[in-house]
Amino acid sequence: MTIIQLEYLLAVANCGSFSLAAQHCFVTQPSLSMQVKALEEELGVVLLDRSKKPVIPTEAGEAVLERARETLRAYNSIREAVAELRGETAGRLRLGVIPTIAPYLLHKFLPAFVRDYPKVELEISEMVTADIVEALRRDRIDAALVAGGTCGEGIAEQELFSDRFFAYVSPDNPLYERSNIRIEDIDLRELVILSPGNCMRDQVIELCQAKRGVPSHFTFESGSLDTLMRIVDCTSCLTIIPEMAVEYIPAERRDRVRPLAKGATSRRIAVAVRRTYVKNSIIRALVATLLSGVGAAGPEAAER
Repeated sequence: MTIIQLEYLLAVANCGSFSLAAQHCFVTQPSLSMQVKALEEELGVVLLDRSKKPVIPTEAGEAVLERARETLRAYNSIREAVAELRGETAGRLRLGVIPTIAPYLLHKFLPAFVRDYPKVELEISEMVTADIVEALRRDRIDAALVAGGTCGEGIAEQELFSDRFFAYVSPDNPLYERSNIRIEDIDLRELVILSPGNCMRDQVIELCQAKRGVPSHFTFESGSLDTLMRIVDCTSCLTIIPEMAVEYIPAERRDRVRPLAKGATSRRIAVAVRRTYVKNSIIRALVATLLSGVGAAGPEAAER
């Protein structure tokens, strides 16, 4: 039994296919399949049900995978510990990022991180919060950039900065004439929101106390904030956007942004990791570079 075999087995379980796992591991499919088969022969059990699409672990496979994850975490922790003793920040970091953060934040710190930490192998995936939590728990990713307070038990969150909410309002909406907008004045029939699976949708619903069954002129939900803003531009609707998105709105449409009055409202941007996570030096480097890129107090400070 080898580390490579365990890594390949885990890749197939995560990807659901031998071909995708081979691509992920940068090896040929026959090579990966041979290693997994050799592991099964050594253990004397079938670990993967190849008749299913996607491929799924057998009962024996689930038991082996649970211990394989523990073994690989321990193996990586040894490499991490040695790198720290050498004063290096090195290793692989698989990072998930939610869609309402990725377009507005990644480019602000990634170039500096890649430049300053060339021995870190960085893999980034854009994922909704529920998928991030599942991926963290199943060791498919190492860390994630999320809205704080959304990951639940077993996940540790380090809050980084606050990101306020703003309204983006059509010129044809009565609230366009306001200098700021009270939550209670928003007509829920005119509110377009993110689709299910986006944690910001849940935050907006809670913020506005929006209930199902409110009659609407039409229903529109999207996974993209940019799409929601385009819908607002051609209707009389409004939507809620995070502060980090404001600077990317074209100047000719910036007049549609309105602060939300008094108190209401912001989300906390956080780095989430498993509570048993060991790549502490890489996370420290990520956090330091990120805060340097956006300003220690977040987007508002960075714009000043």
